[in-house]
Amino acid sequence: MSAIRTVLSFPVGGARFNYRVAAVVVHNGHVLVCREDDDDYVMLPGGRVEMGEASALALGREIIEEIDRPWPVGRLLFTSESFYRREEQDFHELGLFYLVAPDGLPDRFGDGPWLVRHDEGVELQFSWLPIAGDALKAARLLPAWLPGHLGALQPVPVHVVYDERESGHG
Repeated sequence: MSAIRTVLSFPVGGARFNYRVAAVVVHNGHVLVCREDDDDYVMLPGGRVEMGEASALALGREIIEEIDRPWPVGRLLFTSESFYRREEQDFHELGLFYLVAPDGLPDRFGDGPWLVRHDEGVELQFSWLPIAGDALKAARLLPAWLPGHLGALQPVPVHVVYDERESGHG
């Protein structure tokens, strides 16, 4: 990684390209999600890859920054190409989703946040949501294709191309 940190998120024409990594942390039928400030959606923990940084190392760095603990990054579960619109801007996002299975996770899950942290000027609220049922859709887990894939993780990586602009989601 270079001495100058360059996040791989940049404008291209009237759109923005993002290269993102995310942690799929599944425990006792629940998945760890994150809400940033008062967003009306949740996402998996993770963040942007930096220039010259391998994706698994980027995710390890993001976990330490967000969760304040080193968690082992496991196998690649999903790759995705997502096209969506947020805050009047079109996005083209390349995503890599890794299985993360740390020790010492809670046996019971409450209604409130499991962990609240501040990172880069935003409040991050981490919660455990059940994979079965409608909780992930009700919380608006993004990308929107993800809830349908978490219930039956495949032994090999799955590639997903999802265009919210065509489906009317968002």
